[in-house]
Amino acid sequence: MRGCALPLLRRDRTFVCAAGHSYDVARSGYLNLLQPQDRKSTKAGDTRAAIEARASLLAAGVGRTLIDAVASRAAFLDLPEAPVVVDLGCGSGDALAALTSRAGVGIGIDLSVAAIERAARHFPDRTWVVANADRRVPLLDRSIDLVMSLHARRNPIETARVLAPTGLLLIAVPASDDLIELREVVQGQRVERDRSDVVLAEHDALFELVDRSVVREARDFDRDALLKLLRGTYRGVRHGAAERVAALTRMTVTLASEILVFRLR
Repeated sequence: MRGCALPLLRRDRTFVCAAGHSYDVARSGYLNLLQPQDRKSTKAGDTRAAIEARASLLAAGVGRTLIDAVASRAAFLDLPEAPVVVDLGCGSGDALAALTSRAGVGIGIDLSVAAIERAARHFPDRTWVVANADRRVPLLDRSIDLVMSLHARRNPIETARVLAPTGLLLIAVPASDDLIELREVVQGQRVERDRSDVVLAEHDALFELVDRSVVREARDFDRDALLKLLRGTYRGVRHGAAERVAALTRMTVTLASEILVFRLR
């Protein structure tokens, strides 16, 4: 319940707090903490079509380079042997599963029920939660070793609250040239946008940057894959871009992300 913030204890297939608020575990294994006031529509978060598009691309290897890079970077961070890792905006959970494949506790939080359902089906040994982390991250103070946000929403204040004193924050954002060839064709202009400056500014009061790197690759996409890429990244869906999207054919596209690692000040 919004404003409660008391710890939840599991009783069979229900989570209950001391104030008597209870939440049932869904049949597929996830916990839905979303309140009516936490969503702007009845279908909050990523659509099933966007999730399926990303899943299909990932099955073909698209996006795997970023996941592998994040997992590799996390392996060299100063974390406990069995860290508690939280992924904000976890989507279908593939990145969280990769990071916690050998050891640790994985908790994925996303606004999309469809995304969390898929994550719970594919990775039932992790904890999956439907919640609006923009408002409050439903975790105890100073309880998390690593918080991740990969091309997802961020909440610096709440992240600082839930991180252990030695905890770390890992953020990945699209680099300035991410999808640049596709964006040029669909949007009609070649615009490079640096998102890292915004991330640094919004975290500066509470966090200190300790590492930054870029992962980049160029892949060949046929028309079907390009359409999935658009559905999965929300690009090209505007009515004004319909003719350009209809004319898409095979092309090489750059996939690039900047990875930023922070610690608490």
